[in-house]
Amino acid sequence: MSEEKNKKSEAALLKEKLFRSRKSGCVRVSAEEIRMADDYCEEYKNFLNKAKNEREAVAYAIDAAKKAGFTEYDRKKTYAAGDRVYVNNRGKALMLAVIGKKGTHDGVRLGIAHIDSPRLDLKPNPVYESNDLAMFKTHYYGGIKKYQWPTVPLALHGVIALRDGSTVDVTVGEEESEPCFCVTDLLPHLAVEQMSQVMTKAFNGEHLNVLVGSRPFNTDEESESVKLNVLNILFEKYGITEDDFLSADLNMVPAFKARDLGFDRSMIGAYGHDDRVCAYPALTAVIDAKDPEQTIITVLTDREEIGSDGNTGMKSTYLADFIADLAASDGEQLRHVMAKSTCLSADVNAAFDPTYASAFEANNSSYINGGAVITKYTGSGGKYSTSDASAEYMAYIRRVLDEKKVLWQTGELGKVDGGGGGTIAKFVANLNADVVDLGVPVLSMHAPMEVVSKLDVYMTYRALYEFYLY
Repeated sequence: MSEEKNKKSEAALLKEKLFRSRKSGCVRVSAEEIRMADDYCEEYKNFLNKAKNEREAVAYAIDAAKKAGFTEYDRKKTYAAGDRVYVNNRGKALMLAVIGKKGTHDGVRLGIAHIDSPRLDLKPNPVYESNDLAMFKTHYYGGIKKYQWPTVPLALHGVIALRDGSTVDVTVGEEESEPCFCVTDLLPHLAVEQMSQVMTKAFNGEHLNVLVGSRPFNTDEESESVKLNVLNILFEKYGITEDDFLSADLNMVPAFKARDLGFDRSMIGAYGHDDRVCAYPALTAVIDAKDPEQTIITVLTDREEIGSDGNTGMKSTYLADFIADLAASDGEQLRHVMAKSTCLSADVNAAFDPTYASAFEANNSSYINGGAVITKYTGSGGKYSTSDASAEYMAYIRRVLDEKKVLWQTGELGKVDGGGGGTIAKFVANLNADVVDLGVPVLSMHAPMEVVSKLDVYMTYRALYEFYLY
């Protein structure tokens, strides 16, 4: 081929200058970066397996933080630049901070992510027997497609608080040697009526009952003897009675482990990517960050999937109270610190799915292997119930990511009027800080098994890390 034919046309050169690249991130980064992404995600998979609810995520994060030199925050102490502290909010939310050289005088840098995921919670009085089967009654937590949960192997996770003030941690169903549980479904031979109904009618929340036993306690002619046998097993293992369920946080979650997905092992299939796929990068970024100019804070919060209400959700004052304490030690006031603060709300977006392409607008969607996705706004029905990052702040984040060579993309949550959703970004924006969502694109979001790209997870970590130290 002649040298003339190898030369790019004027139009091709201009397109390179003016157009955004649509190439897969896998061909825009080095082989070394892909290897680093694969290595980074090995411990992320371990995190997913160990942290299937918010309590377990907090416990994992505190253990990792202590190993990295973080100590529990004491507002009576004076901290110096480089000191590393954490605040544990009731075992269900966590803040980790590295004190900056400038303290809080120029604001703080925030990375916030939530550690709760959709699941089935046990009701306060969950145990019952019907037709010689023992069942748990559940109340689903967060936005789920109810039809996805029957026949999935489930594990029981959580804590039971006893009247004497002690607590009992419960995990059953994760090991192959342990029993698992499931919600049953109707066989297709008898499901003519069920399958003719719309999904919201065919699968009712009160039908998400978990099968937990079928053998009676013994041959005594006692009613509810299968329920008795289940409660006796729980009493022998944990020392609990039926009354103790009233003071318990117990969740049914998918029992399978996080696994590489695809012949090329480029993706991870697992329960709970939303939003632990952003929480883990936020955690590791604050652990790895050394000597920041501004104080940096990672927030791992609870209850996002049900509106962020409650004392461990982002509508609580716990974050503002912590920053106020840090500000007071610097002779600053909270409102002045927040006005100069910046935040990355680390949350997921919906990855474009070619099987369901009609739900997306291709030019404004995020893609697997496209890198960390910046979501300028979320909301629904005309940007309702969202913060909307300013043009100036978007330009700032672009500059940080481009200068540090972080692979990134932008995306919206599907078509206009196609639905919508929200994140915790707006609650930080309400404190008068600049904030934008940045996270990982996810396939099959809110399903028992979600899918992400290893490259996107790693780039989200890099984005948070570079943002903290820029």
